Amino acid sequence: MGLRLHNSLSGQLEDFHPLQSGHVRMYVCGMTVYDNCHLGHARSMLAFDVVQRWLKASGYQVTYVRNVTDIDDKIIRRALENGETIGALTDRMVQSLHRDADALGIERPTHEPRATAYVPHMLALIDSLERKGYAYRAPNQDVNFAVRKFAGYGKLSGKSIDALRAGERVAVDDGKNDPLDFVLWKSAKATEPQEAKWESAFGTGRPGWHIECSAMACELLGESFDIHGGGADLQFPHHENEIAQSEAATGKPLARYWMHNGFVTRDNEKMSKSLGNFFSIQEILARFDAETTRFFVVRSHYRSALNYSDAHIEDARIALKRLYTTLSSVPPEAGPAVIDWRAPYADRFKAAMDQDFGTPEAVAVLFDLASEVNRSRLPQLSALLRALGGVLGLLQAPPEVFLRAGSVVDSADIEALILERQNAKAARDFARADAIRAELLARGIVLKDSALGTTWEATTV
Repeated sequence: MGLRLHNSLSGQLEDFHPLQSGHVRMYVCGMTVYDNCHLGHARSMLAFDVVQRWLKASGYQVTYVRNVTDIDDKIIRRALENGETIGALTDRMVQSLHRDADALGIERPTHEPRATAYVPHMLALIDSLERKGYAYRAPNQDVNFAVRKFAGYGKLSGKSIDALRAGERVAVDDGKNDPLDFVLWKSAKATEPQEAKWESAFGTGRPGWHIECSAMACELLGESFDIHGGGADLQFPHHENEIAQSEAATGKPLARYWMHNGFVTRDNEKMSKSLGNFFSIQEILARFDAETTRFFVVRSHYRSALNYSDAHIEDARIALKRLYTTLSSVPPEAGPAVIDWRAPYADRFKAAMDQDFGTPEAVAVLFDLASEVNRSRLPQLSALLRALGGVLGLLQAPPEVFLRAGSVVDSADIEALILERQNAKAARDFARADAIRAELLARGIVLKDSALGTTWEATTV
């Protein structure tokens, strides 16, 4: 039996068959870059990092698109508050996003489009919707999507159109014919900076939030593709609106499978910036090592709620240490292991991952295999443990590095390694210099070289 995944569109577990044999096209909604990423963002990025890793391990070619929203109300407001340009703010936040993702071992997507680079594509899509009668120009100069004209509205959320409420409660006299209608093109305000405005046939303005994903997904993956993913909070209204505007324009299904990862909670309450109960990735990685943080997230099923606490992450560190202790006591065979998926432990791991990316069961296989390695002392089984861990982005650091790192950043140790790296570079021993950088990154420490020297930034505890 092959891969099965939970399709939010049907609410059922379905066999996975890509539209093009051997090639999976996947779009995941990314970050709105007005601030540093928090653990909820990490949860989504890690969930779909595991998805694309398993698809690749299963032999598929994967085209993975994760967008960046670099223009919206929050971004404009934050840039004005900071006294900086929108471009300066978003560039800085994208760099921060990349540092966090790299520290957590999250592979870069195939494409990472920024919304501002696709405004012409959005305008073309809006024009098509207007010509087909799905969009209208409001008295306040916005262009809105007429939700009730799209017969399939509500099929993702599973609610009747009359039971739904718009994501933002907007009165009809604010320019909408119906409160459920949503903005495709927002007319420019005099108070907004010039860089937040584009000239168009609809007047000077900027795109609404929902239209950007439809435009970028269709441009980079085609009018229909395989998987569309994101956090559970995006299912309505964002993804519902994407379906409506895309399918109204093209007459084709946008995505065959819809996947949504669960919330991160703190004290059983959803973690979010609006509630003020969130931790940024950098704050968490300043206290816990990056691989432990990754393991804490990955060992829970992507659709389940993930309850954050220091105790839970510390428990993850202790569990991960057991696996690294096994690798340390029984070193794997030299060279990368070739996984025979017919072998007992690999077959169990595959069965778990093929059942809707069942990482809890897959992690359980790793611990069973570690017990077998400890009993048998066979290097080939140790190599398999490392290889299967690698499918989840785990167990790739030298065991001695993880085991000596502990959970708290040792500044003196880091500075000593930086000095050793500087000496290695002076001696033209670049292999050692690169190894030190990799070792520190595995511990969640990012080095920054400049003309003034080398500084470091904790992404670890």
